Amino acid sequence: MTHEELQELNDLISPLILKGQPLSHIFAVHADEIPVCRRTLYNYLDQRVFQARNIDLPRRVRYKKRKKKSEPRKSKNLQQVYRNKRTYVDFERFMEAHPDLDVVEMDTVKGGRDKGKCLLTLLFRSCSFMLVILMPECTQHSVINAINSLTTALGIRTFKKYFPVILTDNGSEFKNPWDIEKTESGIHRTYVFYCDPYVSNQKGRLEKNHEYIRYVIPKGRSMYRYTQDDINLMFSHINSTARDSLNGATPFDLADLLLDKKIPALAGQFKVSPDEVMLKPALIEMSVKEREANHE
Repeated sequence: MTHEELQELNDLISPLILKGQPLSHIFAVHADEIPVCRRTLYNYLDQRVFQARNIDLPRRVRYKKRKKKSEPRKSKNLQQVYRNKRTYVDFERFMEAHPDLDVVEMDTVKGGRDKGKCLLTLLFRSCSFMLVILMPECTQHSVINAINSLTTALGIRTFKKYFPVILTDNGSEFKNPWDIEKTESGIHRTYVFYCDPYVSNQKGRLEKNHEYIRYVIPKGRSMYRYTQDDINLMFSHINSTARDSLNGATPFDLADLLLDKKIPALAGQFKVSPDEVMLKPALIEMSVKEREANHE
């Protein structure tokens, strides 16, 4: 490439990388404007040809080589009552019998070591769209309140249609499947199943998507300063990020086709223009500081 061509490429990609955008997103949006392959672009970044450096790529900094999958460790608590007929084997059998039902993966993301606010994350396998609720604490009570509020907001019919099956892990906050599966008035709304202990890749899509949260909220940072509006802003950007796993589409693109349009709207999320996507702590820290300044 000529010096002028390299400068044009730098002017295109460096501002986007410095916003925290992954190369997968940049290539999906600007493939026709980038005259080199992704590997060559990585080489240019390594060689410091551009203003942006390889250290500015979130995945290059945090990515670790995957370990070989180990056999699931046996747990003495596999027969606990809450798992009765809700194990991963039961989940697989259920899905074989009901292949047309959608699956939602559920988990929590904690901030620092404090016992305060945490995120309840819900990912639709059909489109990788994430719906996230900021909870006051990571407890069964908070999880059930969040699910009840979501059911009320969507209506029981819509909830049952889009949350027919929930797959989660064995965290203590999820060990009350009975109140998750039924409304406060006793109406059945979903089926809950549990991954095998220590086998997080059984809901690997959600675990992978949690990486995006850490681009904005680094691991160990407390969430006590954040509001639901901050979380909605963050996930508007995350769900507007193009993915290789979605053939260059964004979760929002697929959600428009596969989900009820009121799900993103009720979640307070909105589509972000591709070049405006930001996956850096500054995304929500600015609004936090403004809010704190107004309260002084």
